[in-house]
Amino acid sequence: MKYVSFFILFFILLSSSVSAQELNCRVQVNSDKIQGTNKQVFTTLEQAISEYINTRKWSNAQISPNERIECSLLLTVQEAEDTRYKCDLQVQSRRPVYNASYSTTMLNFRDTEFEFTYQEYEPLIYNENMLESNLTAVIDFYVYMILGLDFDSFSPEGGTVFFQRAEKIVAMGQSSMEAGWKAFENNRNRHALMSAFIEPRTALFRKLWYVYHREGLDGMTVSVDKGRAKITEAINQLQEVRSEASTSVLLPLFSDSKLDEVVNIYSKAPQQEKEDIYKILIGIYPTENSRLKAIREGDR
Repeated sequence: MKYVSFFILFFILLSSSVSAQELNCRVQVNSDKIQGTNKQVFTTLEQAISEYINTRKWSNAQISPNERIECSLLLTVQEAEDTRYKCDLQVQSRRPVYNASYSTTMLNFRDTEFEFTYQEYEPLIYNENMLESNLTAVIDFYVYMILGLDFDSFSPEGGTVFFQRAEKIVAMGQSSMEAGWKAFENNRNRHALMSAFIEPRTALFRKLWYVYHREGLDGMTVSVDKGRAKITEAINQLQEVRSEASTSVLLPLFSDSKLDEVVNIYSKAPQQEKEDIYKILIGIYPTENSRLKAIREGDR
């Protein structure tokens, strides 16, 4: 009998491992700017968003508990009127580098157009075919962007299904009166972010994203020089993206998540390699000299 019990327990554990949620998301709601309001609602909101994200299975991917994507959402409440809230939203996600104790930032994005209506204890409902609320729509959108970027880093265009789901959410959002969803309204809003991952002129970015992470960062654990060479290849491709779309949100997306990391990687490279990569990067990011000059100065 004990053997039967053992196998039942084994299959329960196996099943829970295979179907585990994809995200381990830390949610914070900062209401310091709001005075004279019942702050309990913000604690409730924080818990509701955390449960909504972390207890849901967002894809058919087989994810074990230790492979869950580490991410965070920071909502800074700017205005509150009755049940209506205006917030800034900072979205971050990370991915471990293969065979290393280091995690690389995948997304570090600030959304300044996040407004929603929320009644305390109101259930957050997921509906892939209808916009239930702007709160859940924005959360769903960024969950799929996090998943898309992560999966793209492990296989070429591996995140396509998630970007398609994000596109569907944007289409539904456009029919609402909420900010952040409309084309050409802001070159760093949700529409701009989603479009950058599906339009042909910036398709090269998804390829360089894979090269940078899978062949570059992951490859450095086997050979530092070969891995760094792949990162150079990816940055050269980023230069091509800038030539095709100089105002694309992908350029600040890369700098906000990767530039300090790139500086650290090349500060340990041979001097000529430092000079070469500095020239490429300063051409892409001419206003970032104070950060980029550390490439030339590192390990001298």
